Amino acid sequence: MTGYYVANFGCRATQADGAAIERQLEDRGLKRAQNSRHAEIVVLNTCTVTASADHDARAAIRRIHRDNPGCRILVTGCYAQRAPEEIAAIPGVTWVVGNSHKHAVAKVVCGDAGFVPVASLQSSVVSLQQTQTFVGDIFAHTELLAAPVFGAGAEKTRPNLKVQDGCDNRCSFCVIPSVRGQSRSMPLGQVLAQVDGLVGAGYREVVISGINLGRWGRDFPAPQKFVTLVRALLERTSLEKLRISSVEPMDWSDEFIALAGSERRIAKHAHVPMQSGSDAVLRRMYRKYRPWHYAAKIRKIREAMPEAAIGADVMVGFPGETDAEFEATRRMIEELPFTYLHVFTYSSRPGTRSAEMKGQVPGPVMKERNRVLRDLATRKKQEFMRKFVGGTLEAITLNVGDDRSTEALTDNYLKCRIAGRHAANQWVCALVESVEGDELVGAVIQR
Repeated sequence: MTGYYVANFGCRATQADGAAIERQLEDRGLKRAQNSRHAEIVVLNTCTVTASADHDARAAIRRIHRDNPGCRILVTGCYAQRAPEEIAAIPGVTWVVGNSHKHAVAKVVCGDAGFVPVASLQSSVVSLQQTQTFVGDIFAHTELLAAPVFGAGAEKTRPNLKVQDGCDNRCSFCVIPSVRGQSRSMPLGQVLAQVDGLVGAGYREVVISGINLGRWGRDFPAPQKFVTLVRALLERTSLEKLRISSVEPMDWSDEFIALAGSERRIAKHAHVPMQSGSDAVLRRMYRKYRPWHYAAKIRKIREAMPEAAIGADVMVGFPGETDAEFEATRRMIEELPFTYLHVFTYSSRPGTRSAEMKGQVPGPVMKERNRVLRDLATRKKQEFMRKFVGGTLEAITLNVGDDRSTEALTDNYLKCRIAGRHAANQWVCALVESVEGDELVGAVIQR
């Protein structure tokens, strides 16, 4: 039996795509190998959101080819969609399959794809290594490839389900719409069936995610709102806890905020991409909100969910970002009730509008701004965690620990190490005794 191995790079959506590819290969009779060294076919499911993501993918291809020269390597995902010729020229690559044809990875591997590789690309690489390239117009594809992700380690107790893909926004720095295509949604009935299946399998928390999750349902013939999906999951499934992944600020409607705040079965956790606190920078980014709009949303969320984790994506070093514009971002973060941040350094992406903008910020300046915001985020998270010492929090046990303690994740997205050995996938009430590093420490007082 042929052995395969899938390695995923990047976001939750990519992880979900990887899970669906594994399902395709299993259905064809292939068996999952322990690692890439023992596989006959290796699938690299790539990201291209930054230059470092591209670099990581290239390094992985070379390492796998060196360590396992007899394997056949298939490269798919966002990088494959964006730069297939670049990948096809790397020694060891047998197939390049863009997101446009990711749904047919198993057919490509088994030699019955039923379509012709992109001729112009194939002709340029066949003489090098007989690489076959399958890339088409991503905007011509309407399928949504997804399967629940269980992953390894702690994630086995918290599956991730992608319910939306693609993006109709055109932020000036972002390459994702050009490699993911237009926004498209998993039908409501299919989402409910997937969640029912996960509940039936014993899972007690499910994370729903997407490329632009808050746009779920807008592409249907009769458009639906994201809050409709959330209500349906609460009313029509017996899921104990629903955790909602990143949702853009303009999609946090008053109705959605009120529901998230009042419903116990929705995890008290809001991730709201910010990018910048400068109005001028947001305009250059082509973001669809102003800083005051964003701040008002965050304050409404905090009012509705006083104990919620509130996080954001923030970018430093966008072209033309001045000291004053960066200070506007730092000050806004300081003033708002964030509990964590994902801080990114701007990375120029080919084909984006920002790549042609003047005023590219020097690397050392970007690095220092990144450090300043990371230090600020660390302080705010510590302040948030200390609020819970002496109190109780609901937490789900993970499958990581030893005889002395068990790792858990609180309803409001904090790591918690609880005394004793506890079975995974159990909701418990934990008494918080202290803060150590970036986690809470406590004991179970009620199951």
